[in-house]
Amino acid sequence: MRSVEEKDTAEVLGSGDLPVYGTPGLIAFMEYGAKESLIPYLSSEETTVGISMEMKHLRASLVGAEVLLKVKITEVSGKKVKFHLLAFEKEHLLGEAHHERVLVNRQKFMDKLHNS
Repeated sequence: MRSVEEKDTAEVLGSGDLPVYGTPGLIAFMEYGAKESLIPYLSSEETTVGISMEMKHLRASLVGAEVLLKVKITEVSGKKVKFHLLAFEKEHLLGEAHHERVLVNRQKFMDKLHNS
């Protein structure tokens, strides 16, 4: 669970003109929740990177709103993990997403970027 802060608003993030929870902030929260759910299964040399997000932002929220994220792994295929994510403010569904992440070796991933 997290509280919506001013830094998360559409106005600050540039995705809109109102001081409400911005879609980029909600996407980041969803991606963070998916990433964190995998940590117990990874070695210290491993992490995951997001490769896709299909998301619907269904309801506006004000600064101070408490947002609960429900994370469900729907498929594991090799190094790919798929998720279904639901974000709620109280009983109201704020957003829904399908997200995919890939398992990578931290050092190899960064080395590849530096050497390309």
